[in-house]
Amino acid sequence: MVLRWYQAKLAQRPLLTQAVTTAVLFGAGDGLAQQAVERKGLQKHDLQRTARMAAYGGCESSSMRRLSDGANGFSVVFGPAATLWYQFLQKNVNLGSKTTTTIARVAADQMVFATTNMAIFLSTMAYLEGESPRKRLEKAYLPGLKANWAIWPAVQGVNFTVVPLEHRVLVVNIVSLGWNCYLSYLNAGSGG
Repeated sequence: MVLRWYQAKLAQRPLLTQAVTTAVLFGAGDGLAQQAVERKGLQKHDLQRTARMAAYGGCESSSMRRLSDGANGFSVVFGPAATLWYQFLQKNVNLGSKTTTTIARVAADQMVFATTNMAIFLSTMAYLEGESPRKRLEKAYLPGLKANWAIWPAVQGVNFTVVPLEHRVLVVNIVSLGWNCYLSYLNAGSGG
């Protein structure tokens, strides 16, 4: 039932649907990081941090802008970017066999999208927190990228091989619940 509803929304407004889904799961990942990993408790939960993560994931609303310290215009980063990236790979990376195509897509994804997105994520979060993007990158970029390469090539190999294009961002979002928990933890200075 939920999958049918999601598929209908995806058919009607794919970019918006994937952006909102991604925003919710980025925010949930931060909630997990703060409550299950850092054990902050509800009284000390940093709502602005959760809002920044959700906004980065892909959803903009006036309440999120207020919660992210007035960072007007900051939104719709990962969800729409991933959607367009997967469309680009599907259209432009097609080699002689399914296996070589998958390997090439995973390599492009990890060498171009993952490296760029890690830098953008850490820089954006530092900027929104009023800190130095350069210092954040120096501290967290390589540990984050190494963790990324331990998980995502296998996930994307399966994703690019068996998952239809319109559901690839959803698969990434599901796996990303744990990944976003790690990213939030890394960005908060605890995971580097």
